[in-house]
Amino acid sequence: MPVHETDILKALSYVDDPDLHKDIVTLGMVKDLKVSGNTVSFMVELTTPACPMKDQIEHACRTAIRKLVSEELEVDITMGARVTSTRQQDQDILPGVRNIIAVCSGKGGVGKSTVSVNLALGLAKSGAKVGIMDADIYGPSVPIMLDVRNEKPKVKQEDGKQMMQPVEKHGLKILSIGFLVDDTQAVVWRGPMVSSALRQFVTDTNWGELDYLIIDLPPGTGDIHLTMVQTMPVTGAVIVTTPQEVALADARKAAAMFHMANITVPILGVVENMAWFSPPELPQNKYYLFGKDGGQQLADELKVPVLGRIPIVESIREGGDTGNPVMLDQTNPVQEAWEDLVFNTARYIAIRNEELQPTKKVDIKYT
Repeated sequence: MPVHETDILKALSYVDDPDLHKDIVTLGMVKDLKVSGNTVSFMVELTTPACPMKDQIEHACRTAIRKLVSEELEVDITMGARVTSTRQQDQDILPGVRNIIAVCSGKGGVGKSTVSVNLALGLAKSGAKVGIMDADIYGPSVPIMLDVRNEKPKVKQEDGKQMMQPVEKHGLKILSIGFLVDDTQAVVWRGPMVSSALRQFVTDTNWGELDYLIIDLPPGTGDIHLTMVQTMPVTGAVIVTTPQEVALADARKAAAMFHMANITVPILGVVENMAWFSPPELPQNKYYLFGKDGGQQLADELKVPVLGRIPIVESIREGGDTGNPVMLDQTNPVQEAWEDLVFNTARYIAIRNEELQPTKKVDIKYT
């Protein structure tokens, strides 16, 4: 009996995406289906190249076809990816950017920039198109961490307008105030100048096509944060904290900003940095120098997941100081912790895009 495309689609309708809890046919993930004699070929288009369940979904597809259609069929599956997005509005702002992710913290020194840089690198390593915007105007550190401190963005005339071109390295598009000022000089700017600089990074820069734009925000809540939500529709926020109560108290305030009545940016999850210390000679031992499970406590309060727990390892600090981030070192003992962070962040962005409405720019009215 000949096999038809409808037979294959019916079988694949029993394969669910584990995160989105819908079948891959309904989600439109089955592409280019062809049946030729005894051969079936199609692509499964995942919601992110960083999907950790790629093999699981492929196996489920083969099993469904074998069990429900025919064990004799030769099945050729290509596993592709197209990052999801809810950006239906404001396409004049960052028109080629599919997801805008704000990385923030309540206080300085918790490793927010380290998380931003390694998250961006991990997403790029998975095959996504990624940019990173260093919006920490007063303390830009991304140029040092990516070893581009001596680079300058080029400016090109596009449609009668001067547009900055981000610096590129390690597969990332990078822009930072550190490129535009002397790194030995303090940036002493009032709020309006800071806000103007951020708007230029958004409206006067050609970011091109990106799956993810990571924004490394300054600590706290202030002009930069308000300008960001007023200027662009942010897909979601990542809260970075360390486990101790002092950091958690400030992280709660950062999270509270995104839950204000007129600022409805979804919080994707919490990253607990400096979660524990394991000495090289005793790698199985964990010493909780800054307390234990503070990130989980915060995540529970916010009703969001813990995206990652990053231990204290000297190589993480060294990588940031020398411009060779730990994500680039496949042999690093904490590589798995960083990969979990990347996979989980990509996963919850996809879930957010499926379950929630598009984020809109915020119209803040001052009284």
